Amino acid sequence: MPVPATTAEIQVPSDATIVSFAAHVEASDHELMIAVRAGDVAQLGQLFERYQQRLYAFFVRMTNQPAVSEDLVQVVFYRILKYRHTYRDEGKFTAWIYHLARKVAADHFRKHAKAATATDPADLHEHPDDDAVSPDLSAATSDDLAILRTALARLPLEHREVLVLSRLQNVEHKEIARLCDCSVGAVKVRVHRALKELRDVYFKLRRDQAA
Repeated sequence: MPVPATTAEIQVPSDATIVSFAAHVEASDHELMIAVRAGDVAQLGQLFERYQQRLYAFFVRMTNQPAVSEDLVQVVFYRILKYRHTYRDEGKFTAWIYHLARKVAADHFRKHAKAATATDPADLHEHPDDDAVSPDLSAATSDDLAILRTALARLPLEHREVLVLSRLQNVEHKEIARLCDCSVGAVKVRVHRALKELRDVYFKLRRDQAA
């Protein structure tokens, strides 16, 4: 019977490539942020790659200003670097970065002291549980979309924000609850009221236009 080779007898060619399986395990957002917090700021680049587009979309939908939104994304990552020591070990990086983004957006609106105009509200129809919006809206024409865009822009910032986060950014209600420091139930109520207000403003604008 052949004798199995022992560990000492297994020879690895000197020119063989040693593959580290650990190196192929993608670090989580939390792990990257912990590294950044510890001083390895180069890891911020990976977080930027992962969140740049999401944050840009968030700011565009809140401000309808693409150029400004690019700058606001940069501000968020500047603040991540500046306040990295405040990141906690709870593993809630997504909630934390949206917390910073909301602060940056609020600072922007406060500085410019004018209402934002939201972007294409047609995206709101992507969500199947949008039962508070009239089915008529799903068949919106380009003219309807223009009215709906205006309606969304007229919502209070708080309502527009919760719609963008929940319906366009796909942020879970529990994370929005953390961001807004309220319960999940309160978030659902806000979303419901925001959608109802959107519907009311939308139909009022349509009636005014038809008059």
